[in-house]
Amino acid sequence: MLSRLFLRYLGIDYSGAATARTGLTGIRVYQTTPGHSPIEIRPPSGHWSRDALAAWLAYTLADGAPTLVGIDHGLSFPSNYFQHHGLEKNWRSFLADFHTHWPTDQANTTVRELRPNNLRTGEPRWRRQPEKRCAAKSVFHFDVPGSVATSTHAGLPWIHQLTRQLPAVHYWPFDGWAPTKGKSVLTEAYPALCSKLYPQECRTPDQHDAYSLARWFEELDQKCQLANLFQPALAPEEREIANHEGWILGVE
Repeated sequence: MLSRLFLRYLGIDYSGAATARTGLTGIRVYQTTPGHSPIEIRPPSGHWSRDALAAWLAYTLADGAPTLVGIDHGLSFPSNYFQHHGLEKNWRSFLADFHTHWPTDQANTTVRELRPNNLRTGEPRWRRQPEKRCAAKSVFHFDVPGSVATSTHAGLPWIHQLTRQLPAVHYWPFDGWAPTKGKSVLTEAYPALCSKLYPQECRTPDQHDAYSLARWFEELDQKCQLANLFQPALAPEEREIANHEGWILGVE
């Protein structure tokens, strides 16, 4: 137990559909603790909305228990985006600027209605380093199977809120590549890296993705292998780019 980095593990499968207050079957949350199987966390309403999930995360992480949170949408954009729009290569500045142009955390706002003529857009061919390594789709590749574009554009304003509500949380890798033991960590995750390790049983695909992330994190921490994921093998110039582009936990 003393060798563990965390005491709680959360896997979140996200959705950018509808509005911030719409309960969505596509948002699933699984939680586990050392030595236990993941359990699904559901709100009283039955299905999470994005604003309810953000409020629950803020409340849960405020208790101080070291927690690893993996969420399956992009936490930043490719370098091309920063260059094209003349933005400072600073993650928190990026979040604030993005929120100005994509206020998808407002009650009746959808990603789809903000897309036309938006001043902060990108090209589907623009991909971040980790997306190239694991063949993941671009955060600008909308309207195709397996797309994370809508969920990313819907989720980033909530990440912006969490950074202000929970400044003590380590937002990896933007706050550094080696989180301090005892701190909670929020990171981008990619369920395809681990979902095939476990039988799906009676879970829906969205449930299984969240379940797999939580279980994978706990098992790696139990084996003292989780710390390795926070130190991917990157050349100095790759790491410098990833400081503002971000990284996907587990991608090598």
